[in-house]
Amino acid sequence: MKKTSKTDWDKLSILDDSQIDMSDIPEISEEFFQNAKIRVPTKQPVTLRIDSDVLAWFKSGGAGYQTRINQLLRRYMESHQSEL
Repeated sequence: MKKTSKTDWDKLSILDDSQIDMSDIPEISEEFFQNAKIRVPTKQPVTLRIDSDVLAWFKSGGAGYQTRINQLLRRYMESHQSEL
């Protein structure tokens, strides 16, 4: 489950900051920080029974498979919030 970057990092690394086009990146204002919320949910260890092929698939993506499972569950939860 690795994403390949489309950025040409070698080309970018030789550029000076002034040579990088950042015109499509909005400035971050004080208002942004006044309205920002930090969300650091606590983690809770659980025992969960998952089909072996599903677990193997997540593990095949390398380290961080538990985080990927959590992200997938979070997206599902968030997309179904209004249903409860």
